[in-house]
Amino acid sequence: MATTSSMTQVIIFAISLLLVAVHADYYRQRPPVTPSPYVPHPRLPLPTPRPKPVYHPPTTPRYPAGSFPRLFIDPHNAVRSSLGLPPLVWDGRLANYATWWANQRRYDCSLTHSTGPYGENLFWGSGSDWKPGFAVQSWIVEGRTYNYNTNSCEGSGMCGHYTQIVWRDTKRLGCASVVCENGAGVFITCNYDPPGNYVGEKPY
Repeated sequence: MATTSSMTQVIIFAISLLLVAVHADYYRQRPPVTPSPYVPHPRLPLPTPRPKPVYHPPTTPRYPAGSFPRLFIDPHNAVRSSLGLPPLVWDGRLANYATWWANQRRYDCSLTHSTGPYGENLFWGSGSDWKPGFAVQSWIVEGRTYNYNTNSCEGSGMCGHYTQIVWRDTKRLGCASVVCENGAGVFITCNYDPPGNYVGEKPY
């Protein structure tokens, strides 16, 4: 039987691992799938055939080159295109969420995740001149440490920002940037829907 001292060491070690995970990349567990019980349905008469509706693909706003959304979308989609992945589209709802969280961090510039329903990448830089493209590139370069075969980051580097960018199922993106108070730097956040970085799953 383990002694009280050894149990205490195990608990402290587990807590330290949790803290490292919180302050490193942002991963999430998929909720367990509970199968619904089978309920037989009575046979219903076949409906009267109707003409098929004409499909009109949803239209997405076109943002001019150099606009705030394009500064984020273009580098995201460049790396996704290189892997044969579908492009992301800018989503106003996600941008509003990102703006809300950036404003929460305006006073401390802390790299703290919102832990909301979306995927999330964060960036901080000292000074006030950091641009969206640099933040996105700082996430993309993590791809150099990502090993697809083992689905892990090599060495001591992080790669979770990169895997979120190239997560196949993600379709929408919204970002925000804020200059923090008292010269604390620049805080940039991007949110992704559907989210990625599910533990044990490959991004594509």
